[in-house]
Amino acid sequence: MSREFTVAGGRFAPGHLGELTQILPFDLVDAVLEETLSVQRRLRDLPSRVGVYFVLAMCLFPEVGYRLVWQKLTAALTGAGLETARPTAKALRDLRRRVGAAPVRHLFDVVSGPLARPTTRGVRFGPFRTVSFDGCSSTKVPQSDRNVARFGPQSRGGYPMVELMTLVETGTRALIGAVFGPTSVGETDYARRLLHHLRRDMLVLWDKGFDANAFLANVAGTGAQFLGRLRINRRTPVLARLGDGSYLSVLGTVPVRIVDAEVTMTCKDGTSFTGSYRLATTLTDARRYPASALVALYHQRWEHESAYLALRHTLWQGRVLRSGDPFGVEQEMWAMLTLYQALRMVMVEAAESLPGTDPDRCGFTIALHTARDLVLQAEGITGRGTPGVIGRRILAALLPPRRPRVSTRKVKSPISR
Repeated sequence: MSREFTVAGGRFAPGHLGELTQILPFDLVDAVLEETLSVQRRLRDLPSRVGVYFVLAMCLFPEVGYRLVWQKLTAALTGAGLETARPTAKALRDLRRRVGAAPVRHLFDVVSGPLARPTTRGVRFGPFRTVSFDGCSSTKVPQSDRNVARFGPQSRGGYPMVELMTLVETGTRALIGAVFGPTSVGETDYARRLLHHLRRDMLVLWDKGFDANAFLANVAGTGAQFLGRLRINRRTPVLARLGDGSYLSVLGTVPVRIVDAEVTMTCKDGTSFTGSYRLATTLTDARRYPASALVALYHQRWEHESAYLALRHTLWQGRVLRSGDPFGVEQEMWAMLTLYQALRMVMVEAAESLPGTDPDRCGFTIALHTARDLVLQAEGITGRGTPGVIGRRILAALLPPRRPRVSTRKVKSPISR
């Protein structure tokens, strides 16, 4: 399928995102604005389409204020009076409010989903596509009365926190679905809102905390398989011992297979780490899915941690969100998730253009900073090849094969000393 794009001119010209405009093109943005009834009622100096790209650019340049973000969008644009068009911070803030959160959320719904092809390396276990659930509660928002009323008085370092729950394709770290809200809501309650994304060809991984009987039954009801960690002291009846050391059991109403494993990692300096893991899975065929293979597969759950590292720290740089009200926080969160997914789409496209390349070897930092450069230069808005500039820079500096994770878990953001 081929498509033609026209570069926007005049007052629409600042509405771009460099080469990422090819992933989030003009006609797509116009469509979501129309579907969410967010198109401007009269032709303004700051049209709604420009507002959507401005909100995305805010997340691409989180370290600067509104006016500097605008300057980056227009730095390489000439003509149509753009050299003298300098909207105030208030005008740009009003533009955000006029656009609202609905178009940005709808944009995320369009681009979210699995990205890997069946032949992409590291994305499947037998016939199953591996995905994972996990939550993140380290996103800080300004401590305004409205944010505290919405997200609760729970705070870390003086800031209210937002709980983010995502379903991720572990092989590519792409976002299949996402929800967020107050930290007072449990992780499994948020995860239930993402169960409609599960398919029969998926194998779901998760850490401790998702092993409630009702939640296990909900997941099994979707037809997807799961491999999750249980608390080591949870009692699981032994129904039948299997040849690989695992045994058949039942959790609530769900028949499962239990694998008890002790994993020891020894570093080059002689330091060793030992951990005990109890895994439960609906893959009950021990000959087809031996316990050793399941223990090795469970390590892929850490890909979700890497996704949050890229999203929370590399992209957003660990900063407090800009918005002092919940509606702005919602818009900002959907914009950040959309931008993250667009970068992942470019990275997976680059990996698949070089057969046999594991997407793990593509550098998120390289993709992010190249995308920022192309926004400043207003390059690659149309006519991008495959791979584009971002993809070529990623392939020119592929990371070495991923090393095993050996660090013990730590509390990274303690509430107090």
